[in-house]
Amino acid sequence: MDIDSRSTGRPLPVAELVRQRVERALAERGCQADAAQRRAIEALAGWLARILHSRRWRRPPPAGVYLWGGVGRGKSFVMDRFFEAAPVARKRRVHFHAFLLEVQARMGDFAGQPDPLRRLARALAGEVQLLCFDEFHVHDIGDARLLGRLLEGLIEAGVGLVCTSNYPPPGLCPNPLYRERFEPTIALIEARFEVLEVDAGEDYRLRRQASREWGCYRFPAAAGDWLPAERPGLLRDQVRQVHHRALHLAAVEEGRAWLAFDQLFRQPRASQDMLWLCRHFAELDVGVLPRLEREGTDVLQRFVNFVDIAYDAGTRLNLHAEAPPGEVVNAEAHPDLQRTLSRLAELRVLVLPA
Repeated sequence: MDIDSRSTGRPLPVAELVRQRVERALAERGCQADAAQRRAIEALAGWLARILHSRRWRRPPPAGVYLWGGVGRGKSFVMDRFFEAAPVARKRRVHFHAFLLEVQARMGDFAGQPDPLRRLARALAGEVQLLCFDEFHVHDIGDARLLGRLLEGLIEAGVGLVCTSNYPPPGLCPNPLYRERFEPTIALIEARFEVLEVDAGEDYRLRRQASREWGCYRFPAAAGDWLPAERPGLLRDQVRQVHHRALHLAAVEEGRAWLAFDQLFRQPRASQDMLWLCRHFAELDVGVLPRLEREGTDVLQRFVNFVDIAYDAGTRLNLHAEAPPGEVVNAEAHPDLQRTLSRLAELRVLVLPA
């Protein structure tokens, strides 16, 4: 990797430089790393130093660092501070959903050529030296098919990889229908990454609830009463063509859209549709959320993906539901819903008058 000489000034050992920058970033936010987070910071700093000076080591360093643990344990926070501190000229931090969609789109550049995933990996290696993934997980068979080959190509091309996940590597692909196809990728991660659990036993999102409010959760809402009143600039019943499919918006005004739960989650919507919404609207209202344990797995997965994407995009989210969060989202109904419930805990809860 090329060290970003503009940001290093007087040379310091890379590991110490990263530690100092992370500690300074934490102090500026009035934060202090817990023991698990300190171990993660040390692991990331030491790994980067070995990657940047790999020729000095007899044994090659791990290809990446894989941080996993329960929801809200500070994995993304640690990775983001590390990313900011890393003195690497070409680096990128991306949500895993968005990255997989980008990969699928860019595969067309190599259509008809042998081993297109390896070719794409080499192209990515020409753009970035350090790649940080947030919310690393496998949701469908398409992801399982492409991920292993792409990771192999990125490792082979020398891209340093950092991943955060709520799951240890063996738990990345819980669906038994295609678990067997993903086993080689799990083995690759366990063999080539430094795997570290980050778990202090506390969900820091709950502690931050008052300071990181990213929207509202209103209940009990009924059909129709969650939609906005008439006002200048408000348009009702709008249809947008999103990735060649019609998407019905119940209402639209500058920077804000209202969508029915049926339209967004009970239809075969892809993550790229949700990314489109977050790119075109700074604020989204969705109603009315039913008790999700009654819904099918595909509906639950779309809801999980939507909350992840909106949260990562910084979109203001207003959910209108028939019941409190703990009754609408049963964390036992889907393996990812515990993370979703934790993120919903950061929404300001408004109890509507009966």
